[in-house]
Amino acid sequence: MAPSRLVIAIDGPSGVGKTTVARAVAARLGYSYVESGAMYRAIALLALESGVALDDAAALGKLASGADIRFAPSPNGNRLFLNGRDVTEAIRSPEVSRASSFVSTHAEVRARLVERQRALRAEGGVVMEGRDIGTVVFPNANLKIFLDATPEVRGQRRLKDLEGAQHSGAASVLNEITARDRRDRTRAVSPLVPAADAVRIDTTRLTAEQVVEQLLKLVESKQLAATSQKRSASC
Repeated sequence: MAPSRLVIAIDGPSGVGKTTVARAVAARLGYSYVESGAMYRAIALLALESGVALDDAAALGKLASGADIRFAPSPNGNRLFLNGRDVTEAIRSPEVSRASSFVSTHAEVRARLVERQRALRAEGGVVMEGRDIGTVVFPNANLKIFLDATPEVRGQRRLKDLEGAQHSGAASVLNEITARDRRDRTRAVSPLVPAADAVRIDTTRLTAEQVVEQLLKLVESKQLAATSQKRSASC
C-alpha cells in the first residue's frame, strides 16, 4: 500500500528557516511546495507599483482579487508570476518585505489569498509555509509544524539572506524583525500563533538539515499511522 500523501503546514516568524526547510522537505518527499508569504509580497509589490496606500484595505483587497498569481516549478525552486510577469527576485527587495508586513494585516487581502492557497492543496502531497497555515488555511492539515528561534539568531539569518542588498546593519534588521513580530502576533486577523496541535521546534541551535530530518521522521510516523488505519478499516 503506497504511503499517504499528506498536507504539511509549517508556520513561524521570519528568520526561523521556514522557506529552506519547507522547500527541502517537499523536494525529499516529491511534494509540491508553496510559500504563502510570496503571495502577500506579490500584492505588496503591486501596491507599491500602483501607488495604492498600504493602509487602504479596500483598495488592497481589490488588487488581491484581480491579481493573477501563479507558481511555476523550476530546477532552482518555484518562480512566481504576477499578471504574467516573473517577479521572483523583485518581491525580495527590502521595500517589498516591509510593505508586505503591512499588506498582510488586512482581512480583505487575507480572505482573497487564503482562498487561492486552499485551492493549491489539490489531492494532498503539499508543503505550505507561512504564518497562519496550520491555524487558518489548513486547520485540518495532517501535520502541523511551528518553527521558532531567538530574535538574535533570526536577525543573523536575515542578514545572511540580505547579503549584497542595501540595508543599514544588524541593529536595523533586528528592529525590523521585532516590529514584524509585533504586527504578526497582535493583528486582529489570523495572528501568528502555534496551532494547538502543532509540533513546536526551536531552530536556534539546529541546522536546516537537522530540522528537515526531524520533519521527515514526523512525516514517516504520520504515514505509517494512516496506512495502519486504512488496513484496519479494510479488514
